[in-house]
Amino acid sequence: MHERVWNNCLNVIKDNVPSISFRTWFEPIVPLKLENDILTIQVPSPFFYEYLEEQYIDILRKVLVKELGVDAKLEYNVVMQNNSYNNNKPYTVKFPAKSSKDIRNQPVKFPVDASDNTIRNPFVIPGIKKLDIDPRLNPGNSFDNFVEGECNRLARSAGYAVANNPGGTAFNPLLIYGDSGLGKTHLAQAIGIEVKGLYPEKTVLYVNANKFQTQFVDAIRNNNKNDFLHFYQMIDVLIIDDVHEFAGKEKTQDTFFHIFNHLHQSGKQLILTSDKPPVELQGLEQRLISRFKWGLSADLQVPDYETRIAILTKKTYNDGIEMPEEVLEYIATHITDNIRELEGALISLLAQSTLNRKEITLELTREMIDKLIKNTKKEISIDYIQKVVCSYYNIGLEQLQSRTRKREIVQARQVAMFFSKSMTKSSLATIGSQIGGKDHATVLHACKTVNNLLETDKRFRIQLDEIEKKLKM
Repeated sequence: MHERVWNNCLNVIKDNVPSISFRTWFEPIVPLKLENDILTIQVPSPFFYEYLEEQYIDILRKVLVKELGVDAKLEYNVVMQNNSYNNNKPYTVKFPAKSSKDIRNQPVKFPVDASDNTIRNPFVIPGIKKLDIDPRLNPGNSFDNFVEGECNRLARSAGYAVANNPGGTAFNPLLIYGDSGLGKTHLAQAIGIEVKGLYPEKTVLYVNANKFQTQFVDAIRNNNKNDFLHFYQMIDVLIIDDVHEFAGKEKTQDTFFHIFNHLHQSGKQLILTSDKPPVELQGLEQRLISRFKWGLSADLQVPDYETRIAILTKKTYNDGIEMPEEVLEYIATHITDNIRELEGALISLLAQSTLNRKEITLELTREMIDKLIKNTKKEISIDYIQKVVCSYYNIGLEQLQSRTRKREIVQARQVAMFFSKSMTKSSLATIGSQIGGKDHATVLHACKTVNNLLETDKRFRIQLDEIEKKLKM
């Protein structure tokens, strides 16, 4: 009986979803039983279950109501690795619901008891219990060491509110964005440190997006994807640094999307950092960007003069060092764009003074800072490369990023991809996503084309030399 009902449902579903989606998401489902208008189906994994709930709950509701009537119910039997899921307690969704949205927003419940079971921890192999998870926080990145100013007041206030009530404020997720070196990582970790101080029982984890991506790839390679999902679904406060690094990585984005949904629906706190606000992020799925907008996006701006002085004063005080006020003023006046460079200049000055046994004076400071500024290379980004290339070829940025196949535009686009690969640490997928929304294969082809032209076209080689000089100016 249950097989017949499910086959009737499949016949309708097959006519209403793409064939590849049907083969991927419906053919693996196994009907188990039908009792009292409750159809139980078996799905391969929690990830599979969440995807069905997110993408196909409407059609599942309609076909079941059609086959079994308005009292129809559906139960999922989720296959889990390591017996960490109790198959006798499948998660139940009742039909009909008030609306499809109501069904999608129900909490996803995977009963994982960390006291009885171990889950593979991607940070420590082979396994570790929940309470033993290392939050991976730097103790120096606390709120006490974070200097507040006009440039960061909103972000710091929001972060402090989140730390005092994780998952219980409207700032979920809290996305902190700004240029490199302005304190995004410090503030994000400060929230985690404060949470651990106020709520020792909560599980806090900080992880960089690149590390998350590496763990995900390893999990797939080792057939431990379920353990990977379970591990991140156990976290109470998840801090993901540099989420823009997910650009172009579709499978990683899809997995993080479901982890995000599970944590958010379970009342857990998410803290994200990025180099841009959600509306400017490229190469990320729209459904992920829309979730980044659910909470608060707070920016960190370049610190003003007073804040730079306060940062230097705080640093010298913590290190137990006395320094002439005119020295701090000179540093704060000449290094203006980056807190990391500001603190680095102070450390360099102290090193010069100690190694050369010289007193810290304004003259020594002037010599060191002027040399530092002169020798500091401008950080080259994909955005900067695109602007220089557009200026050289006298075209607009929107033309470079468009889908036009005009020869001169295509060549300029290929040149921008070539320099982005050779002069930045960005992946091919990231480069493609920021230059016209292309994939990694297009970027690879562009680089090969430019290299071939370099070997055969003297005029083109001269053009590239000129562009390279402009990029390094």
